[in-house]
Amino acid sequence: MKILVINCGSSSLKYQLIDMDNESVIAKGLCERINIEGSKLTHKAEGKEDYVVESPMPDHSVAIQLVMDALLDKEHGVIASTDEISAIGHRVLHAGTIYSDSIVVNEDVKKVIRECFDLGPLHNPANLMGIEACEKVMPGKPNVAVFDTAFGMAMPEKAYMYAIPHEYFEKYSIRRYGFHGTSHMFVSGEAIKFGNLDPKNAKVIVCHLGNGSSISASIGGKCVDTSMGLTPLEGLIMGTRSGDVDPAVLQFVMNKEGKDINEMLNILNKKSGVLGMSGGVSSDFRDIAKAAEEGNHLAEVALDAFRYRVAKYIGAYAAAMNGVDAIAFTAGVGENDVNTRKAICAYLGYLGVEIDDEANNTRGKNQVISTADSKVKVMLIPTNEELAIARETLALV
Repeated sequence: MKILVINCGSSSLKYQLIDMDNESVIAKGLCERINIEGSKLTHKAEGKEDYVVESPMPDHSVAIQLVMDALLDKEHGVIASTDEISAIGHRVLHAGTIYSDSIVVNEDVKKVIRECFDLGPLHNPANLMGIEACEKVMPGKPNVAVFDTAFGMAMPEKAYMYAIPHEYFEKYSIRRYGFHGTSHMFVSGEAIKFGNLDPKNAKVIVCHLGNGSSISASIGGKCVDTSMGLTPLEGLIMGTRSGDVDPAVLQFVMNKEGKDINEMLNILNKKSGVLGMSGGVSSDFRDIAKAAEEGNHLAEVALDAFRYRVAKYIGAYAAAMNGVDAIAFTAGVGENDVNTRKAICAYLGYLGVEIDDEANNTRGKNQVISTADSKVKVMLIPTNEELAIARETLALV
């Protein structure tokens, strides 16, 4: 069975065609600059040369049609007919409090996605456009919505409720949702398998570290806490996001600078994090690390603060679960930054964590990076959200 996975952004569309018989990627690609001048599709198929199409994409329907044309292309394609595609799985950011699991799309599901536009203003509209485009181009095919917030919906009330008047939860569903959920679900499950842990009771902390970063705690693959909140702004220091900050800081800066709340949130989302802390060096952790090595004090502080915040969250989640069996690092920084993993784990001696430097000198593959006598298994587990979405889709269709 072949499943097409679609991940729509506001002006982009990533896709993968996956053969679920062996979970191999047959083809994948990216549509860029949708509804912007200079639209381009880059298509990569197993055993074939990359294929680039520069063509106007006024909307996601046109982009989806170009994707189908590429998949069916005589020279660069990988299927003879759309009949070979059994279903389409979509990454959808937000379902509010309505859905806590992946679901086959119908009119009610689309209505909920639409009603959550204000909770996910950048992603939900694009996600819905992707679904409706697939319905138009491939009528009758089942579409499955895999929600980024689904993993965090398992959190208990003590973890997801904010200490604000309860009427705001009742009226507007304001609570902690958590994001990167598909990645956390995939990596926590893979960590249990790879680490040969008890699938029902394993206590796993996943560190999804990249330009956007979050941490989750799960028991038996079920989320008990996660660092992002109502939006992806809460939690860790990130590339451009501030993470946790005293709300009074907003009022103080706004009063001093004459800014409104929208300007302030734009600063916290797009001009803060390691970019802001480093005095504008970069939002890319590789650039920050290079600047720190060259003696830039602010870059050094930004890097130290990021690692420190990660270690604090790990400690908090070990306490919340009354122990931890495994810590898994994933995503761009987590999978590739040897020094950051080592520096974070240096804080965790009290948990009995011991890192094997030779094993830790690894990138992009499943690897236990702790020593044989470490009391907690520390692992590198590359994330694969597309495969996770395909698995969820397969299970439903």
